[in-house]
Amino acid sequence: MDFGARRLRVRDLLPACFITVFFIGELQKLAERHPNIHIITLDVVSQESIEKAAQDVDLLVQELGLNCLINNAGINVVANFETVTAEKMLENFHTNSVAPLMITKALLPLLKRAAAKGTGMGIHRAAVINMTSLLGSVELNWGDRAKNFKWYPYRTSKSALNMVTRCMAVDLEADGILCMGLHPGWVRTDMGGPEAPLSPEESISSVLSVIGGLTEKDHGSFLHYTGEPLPW
Repeated sequence: MDFGARRLRVRDLLPACFITVFFIGELQKLAERHPNIHIITLDVVSQESIEKAAQDVDLLVQELGLNCLINNAGINVVANFETVTAEKMLENFHTNSVAPLMITKALLPLLKRAAAKGTGMGIHRAAVINMTSLLGSVELNWGDRAKNFKWYPYRTSKSALNMVTRCMAVDLEADGILCMGLHPGWVRTDMGGPEAPLSPEESISSVLSVIGGLTEKDHGSFLHYTGEPLPW
């Protein structure tokens, strides 16, 4: 989803990082219209690229630090019980579960810098938002709900991301950095497909509304794009 199309009013500067080359033309058009959008190249499965991107963001935000990190990159390696392989599992885990952790670690000094300037919890101070999925809910994957989307790599990678989110929430709390997971809904994107009920505009509007209203009570939570809690 193209979060660059709508702006969180955190700072006059909001770096946008995308891995998918497909979006680069749209991002460039947005950057031409909005000078506060800066495009930073990032391959989320390359540690070298992550560290370089963190340096680039540091040069942009400088002493202000980074108020909001949205880990949005994700892939779906479709495989059921018959077709799943170790390679497919690891590919999905690297992008969906490991990368958000490594990116957050690389940008942590910038998040701490911003957090040191405020009180409370939220994007006014510092926050890490991991875009996850209700398909990663262990509790919901039962009964009738378990009959569809038998995607071993994707589902388990999102379950792992939910645990990464909860673990980071524990470790970042002392620094005043909010951390939570957010399900954006089933959206008509390349991944979601044409049958998805939500347009990107509908999802993004709701997601940004939820993110903008996050407080201490939402730290370590797993929320629907409507703002309602989801079962782990």
